[in-house]
Amino acid sequence: MKPPIFSKQHEDRIFLWAHRGASACAPENTLAAFRLAEAQGADGVELDVHLSRDATPLVIHDDTLERTTNGRGAVADMGTRELRRLDAGRWFSPAFSREPIPLLVEVLEWAADRVALNLELKNRRTGEVVLRLLNDYPHCKVLVSSFDHRLLKTLRSAAPQLPLGFLCESRFWRLALRRAIAAGAHSLHPRQDLVSASLVRAVRDAGLAIYPWTVDETKRAGKLLRLGVDGLFTNQPGVLREKLESAGRLTIARHLLT
Repeated sequence: MKPPIFSKQHEDRIFLWAHRGASACAPENTLAAFRLAEAQGADGVELDVHLSRDATPLVIHDDTLERTTNGRGAVADMGTRELRRLDAGRWFSPAFSREPIPLLVEVLEWAADRVALNLELKNRRTGEVVLRLLNDYPHCKVLVSSFDHRLLKTLRSAAPQLPLGFLCESRFWRLALRRAIAAGAHSLHPRQDLVSASLVRAVRDAGLAIYPWTVDETKRAGKLLRLGVDGLFTNQPGVLREKLESAGRLTIARHLLT
């Protein structure tokens, strides 16, 4: 396993990744959602990256604009200036009107060495651009994840020390785990309903961390903690942490990156 890269304030706290920020309370993948996630006690923020037409990494989940902005068309077909003029908040609530699509560089500067970042990448070209950018932010605590395991293998060759997370949404999780082990990954990120005692045991025996996604229900979170996961992805980090702490369940999980 790689040396520790994420610091912890409390050894008995499960590591909570805010899925697209505190996306139950603020528009996903915006600085407003990321700031709120930090305020709610999230340990890290998960976000998605796409490139503009002029190859600038921006933070947005979809490769099209309609769902989370007032724009239309593909992200890759528009320049950075055009994309930055779009409203990425009003769809969620008028209170977030004029919230822009963040530049990845803005998020890196905001997170600094305080908040861990999980950058989900979609394709090889994005990976190449992001790797170059990360060279300018060595103090940031970054983990790169993807469903594209070939992409992660390529990133490993280019960046031997970069922590990698292998996303998995298939019941054939053993294949994903073998790929993660071969790539020297930090973690496996399975869909939460796929997690079983045998999966957790296999991941931990391999020396990897395991972070299931996406968990908002306290009962399900408690079950996953009892199985021994290292952390969870959640849309509501503040609510989930409060409920788990009040139920005394956060002390069950092992510390991240011991």
